[in-house]
Amino acid sequence: MVVAFALLSALLYAVASVAQQWAASDAPADQSLRLGLLVHLVRRPVWVLGIVADVAGFACQFAALHRGSLVVVQPLLVSGLLFALPLGAALTHQRFTRTEWLGTAAVVAGLSLFLVVSGPVRGRARTTGPAWAVIVLLTVLPTAVLVLAARDRRRSAAMRAGLLAAAAGVVYGLTAALTKTSAHLLDRGLGHLLTAWQPYALAAAGLAGMVLAQSAFQAGPLAASLPVLTVADPVVSIVIGAAAFHEGLHASAGAIAAEAAGLALIVAGVVVLARSPLVAAVHDVDVGMAASGRPR
Repeated sequence: MVVAFALLSALLYAVASVAQQWAASDAPADQSLRLGLLVHLVRRPVWVLGIVADVAGFACQFAALHRGSLVVVQPLLVSGLLFALPLGAALTHQRFTRTEWLGTAAVVAGLSLFLVVSGPVRGRARTTGPAWAVIVLLTVLPTAVLVLAARDRRRSAAMRAGLLAAAAGVVYGLTAALTKTSAHLLDRGLGHLLTAWQPYALAAAGLAGMVLAQSAFQAGPLAASLPVLTVADPVVSIVIGAAAFHEGLHASAGAIAAEAAGLALIVAGVVVLARSPLVAAVHDVDVGMAASGRPR
């Protein structure tokens, strides 16, 4: 059930990303990194559809993290990029090429290798106060650096989109940890959950991640933001899960080499798929419709 919920979450997040980027790409540039961007986007039906998919995806992720570990659930969300490819193909009436199949095979093989070799355990449901302080510090600081770098207008649109997507991925790694703990707090009753700080931190981090992700979608093409977001989230989650929640990985020399090879295959596959015309076409179709004045 953990794998099923995680894969369903990945599918829904892929739909959400495509819909939200489609709506955000022509939002006013001066609204970037502002809550006003969300006010502008909420008037777009396609963006609202994306939010519905996002909420449903989060519900599935919540269920998966309630039963499984960060080290298992979050890497499976990488498969969301695989679901984005058919969406691009449907929008543009194109077929998969050998390159897309190779990228897909690399991602699937990398995920399989990493999850089989690492053998992560479920770990603990909660972690200590000092550990949370370190987690927050080591996610907030890199996020701030990435956002500041993205605000440099001398950088290309694709670079700004990638930097903001990386920032969103780091924040989403934090929200995954907060989701895992909140799911287990709920086991002890709604009152216990509402008297803890984690659900409120989850809401704040989730809102920050949403603003960052929408700003990334607004800043440049989906091909520049979605792959970075897809990789950053699980990498951060794996580190948090292993270090703070004791979701132990096999640590022999051979296992570490195989785990690294699996992650390298995932990254290589994502990089290949990021260059796919099917992913880029989602943005291109959006721009073409905007230029022609046709409704979306």
